[in-house]
Amino acid sequence: MEEYRTIAASGQAELIIKKSRFIGQACPVATEEEAAGFVAEIKKKHRDATHNCHAWIIGPLNQRSNDDGEPSGTAGRPMLEVLRKESLEQVAVVVTRYFGGIKLGANGLIRAYAHACKAGLEAAGLGWQRPYQKLAVSIDYTLYGNLENQLREREITVLDSEFTQDVTLTLGLPLDELESVTQWLVDLSSGQAVLVPGEKYYHFQRE
Repeated sequence: MEEYRTIAASGQAELIIKKSRFIGQACPVATEEEAAGFVAEIKKKHRDATHNCHAWIIGPLNQRSNDDGEPSGTAGRPMLEVLRKESLEQVAVVVTRYFGGIKLGANGLIRAYAHACKAGLEAAGLGWQRPYQKLAVSIDYTLYGNLENQLREREITVLDSEFTQDVTLTLGLPLDELESVTQWLVDLSSGQAVLVPGEKYYHFQRE
């Protein structure tokens, strides 16, 4: 698992440029099928629009763009370049245009679609998906109070707590900190803690 830059959730923003209405809509996607489904959904929602141009990047080898009737290279490609410049992955963007009666020219279209794309991304929230791993920590009740305080001071996330014969805390740790935290817990408990690594997952962190 490696960290990658993406967006937090779906988002949209609207711009009016020389009476044309541009709606930038962004969505996190895991596969090409999800990206295509998002594009289809927006096209259905805005079926009366003049254009619904799109771009997506799933990974380095899966990047697509489409001008949807705008002059070649004036819509989809500028949007794709925004995604590349922002170093984003697993993101799809659709910019919907309702023509306002004033032609923008090739350069004007390129700027408009790029700005609408960026606005949609910012509305969705930029950040990083970072690899984390769960760690179950089982300790005696006599150690719980000190451990709880130490975890709070270190700002370590406690995902779950279970109080049975012992106390079992499930921690969420950045993958690159797992080894050091594990050793810290061993030292803190004088070797009494029982540590069981769990599943790996991604955790989004906003910029």
